[in-house]
Amino acid sequence: MPASPSTARAINDRLALRLLQEEGPLTAGQLKQLTGLSRPTVADLVDRLTASGLITVVGEAGEQRRGPNARLYGIVADRAHLAALDVRTDGVSVVVTDLVGRMLAEASVPIVGETGTGPVVEQAVALVERTAKEAGVAGAPQGKGTRAWGRLHTVGIGAPGLIDPATGELRDSSGLPEWHRRLVAALQDRFPEARVSVGNEANLAALAEQRDGAARDRDTFVLLWLSHGTGAAVVLDGALRRGASGGTGEIGFLPVPGTAGLPSATDCDGGFHSLAGSAAIVELAAEHGLAIADAAEQPAAAGVVRGAARTATATDTATATATDTDTARVADPGRFLDALADRLAVGVASVVAILDPGCVVLGGEVGQAGGEELARRVAERVRRMTPLGTEVRPSTLGGGAVLRGALLTARDRAQEELFAPPER
Repeated sequence: MPASPSTARAINDRLALRLLQEEGPLTAGQLKQLTGLSRPTVADLVDRLTASGLITVVGEAGEQRRGPNARLYGIVADRAHLAALDVRTDGVSVVVTDLVGRMLAEASVPIVGETGTGPVVEQAVALVERTAKEAGVAGAPQGKGTRAWGRLHTVGIGAPGLIDPATGELRDSSGLPEWHRRLVAALQDRFPEARVSVGNEANLAALAEQRDGAARDRDTFVLLWLSHGTGAAVVLDGALRRGASGGTGEIGFLPVPGTAGLPSATDCDGGFHSLAGSAAIVELAAEHGLAIADAAEQPAAAGVVRGAARTATATDTATATATDTDTARVADPGRFLDALADRLAVGVASVVAILDPGCVVLGGEVGQAGGEELARRVAERVRRMTPLGTEVRPSTLGGGAVLRGALLTARDRAQEELFAPPER
């Protein structure tokens, strides 16, 4: 059955808006060329989208740079403002952008361990408020017909832990601090008109790596999240898989050899986390005579891995001559990376045996810090452990992937609502 005129118009509008989002400002002629629509149809949709306040003339193009054919149309970026948060156990980072993702302001705040739940939640919410004000969002005048303008339209949050697929809420699991769960409700209360949602940090990082990072050419891959903690995200045939309870990729709980015990339902100590978490990596580095390269870098493991990867070569793991005075051991970056790769390969090979993704991205700050040097070592070990061909790549976005993924999710959600055809 052919689409009705109203349905066809809605399809054409969404197509044009998606092109303007992906390509940036375009002329009517360029829209005609990219969409394959007729000139009258493009003229009609341009008039319609302009009248609805979704697009506007943002400049001119062409040699003459004047006249109707030279007009460049772009999405009205300030139609909505978005916030994205990366929530860690030791701090919160936030960015505020316009509808097309242009950053307007960013900030972060450390969280002191002994601070109570209530003060921490207020500290984080106040950070979002200050950043929004700096971006010129909060407090903007509200006029008729501009209900969502001048306020945060959508807030996306990335956090460690399980997200309940039925409620979208952060579950009480793996010893995460109480303020993580309280923060979502507090933000919704402080910004009642905003759409607030939370996603698992590894899942959001995978979305970012697929859209803008190391997995741009892959529709099936696994991201191994290596930061303060460990996790994984699974993307199969272009779709992120969350599982029946939202726990797909909770690899920190994976029982592995080489630990002192087994993990429990509430504590991942004894699982893969005990081999590949930040604290475990720093301890492994000390055993190989390495000092933390940059004590200010977070997590600390990223600094020591980055320093080792810079020193070690792809073909030589001979010992270095420097001696660590605290451990009285010979500093050996190559052997440290080999030992770390042995640990990571256990987790990677386990995932590969079940999913056969063809590609694993070493994500987070640690995965990015290890670069090609660490990825190569892990890939060599995985080849010896499984017959399934698997490419291992380092992250290109690192820890920033969580914030990027939260922003992409917020932007998609806002555009889905704002670009939806009006009900008839």
